[in-house]
Amino acid sequence: MTLDDAIKQIQLTIKASSSGTEVKVVKISDEEARISVYAPAENMQAIKDATFQPVMDMLMQGLDVQVFVYDKDNPLAKG
Repeated sequence: MTLDDAIKQIQLTIKASSSGTEVKVVKISDEEARISVYAPAENMQAIKDATFQPVMDMLMQGLDVQVFVYDKDNPLAKG
């Protein structure tokens, strides 16, 4: 699996867990990415739960994909 494949998989998982999310991706290296997710507060835990195991599996394959979930209605989150 490439980093791009991993990012796409996580993005699909996020979209399946919550509609109305905004996703921003930053590639840090060929093996590492940070995904910031801005979601409704009531969907934050569902996204965390849905992405936890896939991210752990990716880590075991040498890909460090970090998912950070923020409340999209909290102006401090976009700081």
